[in-house]
Amino acid sequence: MNAETGLVRPVGLTLGLEEQPPLPQAVALGLQHVLVSNVWLDPVFVAAAAGLAAPLAANLVNAIFLAAGITTLIQSTRLVRLPVVEGPSAAFDGLLIGFGKSGQLAMATTGLLVGGVIVFLIAATGLLGRVRRLFSPAVTGAVILLVGIALAGFTLIEFFGGNPSSDSFGAPSTLLIATATLLTVVLLSCFGSGPWRSYAFIWGLLVGDGVAAALGQLSFAAAGSAAWIGIPQLLPYGPLQLDLGITLALTIAFFIAVIEAIGVYYAAGEIVATEITTHRINAGVAGASFGSVLSALFGGFATTAYAQNVGLLKLTGVGSRYAVTVAGVLFLVLAFIPKLGAVLVATPDPVVGGVFLPAAGSLILTGVMTLARTPDTARHATVAGLAVIMGTGIPPISASLATRLPVIALELLNQPVVVGAVVALALELVLVQLPGRLAKRVARTKAGT
Repeated sequence: MNAETGLVRPVGLTLGLEEQPPLPQAVALGLQHVLVSNVWLDPVFVAAAAGLAAPLAANLVNAIFLAAGITTLIQSTRLVRLPVVEGPSAAFDGLLIGFGKSGQLAMATTGLLVGGVIVFLIAATGLLGRVRRLFSPAVTGAVILLVGIALAGFTLIEFFGGNPSSDSFGAPSTLLIATATLLTVVLLSCFGSGPWRSYAFIWGLLVGDGVAAALGQLSFAAAGSAAWIGIPQLLPYGPLQLDLGITLALTIAFFIAVIEAIGVYYAAGEIVATEITTHRINAGVAGASFGSVLSALFGGFATTAYAQNVGLLKLTGVGSRYAVTVAGVLFLVLAFIPKLGAVLVATPDPVVGGVFLPAAGSLILTGVMTLARTPDTARHATVAGLAVIMGTGIPPISASLATRLPVIALELLNQPVVVGAVVALALELVLVQLPGRLAKRVARTKAGT
C-alpha cells in the first residue's frame, strides 16, 4: 500500500493504476508510452507501402496522431480507465495497403465508417457483454500470445536494420546500435530502481540514438524540412464511395481488432490487479470504435488498444493510467506539429527494434500466464493449442493459396492475430460453450423430473 495515498499497489509496480505522479514525472512517463507505441511507425509504414503521395502520407500521420490522442485521453479518463494506449490496429494494415495501391481509399473510408458505427452500436447497447463468455483464458491468452509473437517478428526485422534488402541489414554497426539499445532497456528494467527502471525505455532510446549518431547513422534532415503546423484534412481521399466487398472485409477486421483490444484489457488488468468487467469491455470497445470513426473521417484507419504498451507496464513497474493520459495529450501535440513527429520518425530502425523487443517478450509472457489459467481439459487445450498453431502456421503459407481464394481473404489469412482469434472463438463456441449449455439444460431437466 502507498503510505501517502492509501491506495493498494500491486506487487511489482512502483505506481499503481490510480496513483498520480507529479507533472514532470507524468510527462516523462507519457513520452515513454509515445515512444514505445506504434502510433508513429504504423502510418509511415502503410503510407510508404501503399505508395501514397507526400501530402496524403503527411495527412495520414497527422490523422492517426489526432485520433490516437483523443481516444487515449477518453479511454484513460472516462471509459475503460486502464493504462492502455490507443493507436492504429495492425489488423487493417494489409487491407489498407492493398486498397491504397488500387486507388480504393475512398471506398475504404466508407468501409471504416460503417464498420466503426456497427461496432460502436454493439458495444454501446451492451450486446458485446452478452458474448463475454467467449473470451475465456484460452481465447484471450492465445490472442495475447499471438499479438506478442507478431510484434516480435516485426521487431526483429527492425532490430537487424528494417529493410532485409539493404546492405546495412545485419551489419556489425547495425547490430551494435540495436544491442546497445536492447541491453540498456533490459538491464535497467531488470536491475534498475527508481527513475532508472521507470524510464528504462527512454534511457534505451537515448543510448541507441547516441551510438547511432557516433556511427553516422542518425539524421534529422526530414525533420528539418517538415512543416511546423499541420491540420488533418477532412475526407482527403475524396467523396465517400460504397463497395460492399471492401466494407465487409473491413468490418471483419474491426471484430478482430475488438478481440485484440479485449485481450489487451485483460492483460493490463492482470498487471494492475483490476477486474475487467462487462462495463469496462463495452466502454473500451465503444471508445475505440469512436476513435476509428474519427480517424477515418480525416484519412486515418481504425484504432485499438496497444499491446506493447502493456508490456511496458510490467517492465517499468509503472501502472498509472495518468501517465497514459499525458501520452494522449502528447499525441494531440504531434497531430498539429508535424515537425515533432518527424523527429520521432528519424529514430533508426535498430533503435526501434532494441526498444520494442523487451516489450514484445513481456507481452508473450503475459499471454503464456493467461493460458496457464485455462482449465486442464482436452477441450480447453484444443481451443488454445489449435488457435496458436493456426495463427503461427497459416500466415506463412497463405501465399500458396493465392489461386484458390479472393484477395481480401488472403489479406486476412496473412494476419496471425486474425487467424488465431477466429479459430479460438469458433472452437470456444463449438467445444466449450455450446456443450456447456447443453449439459446445464440436461441437468435442469433431470432435476425437474
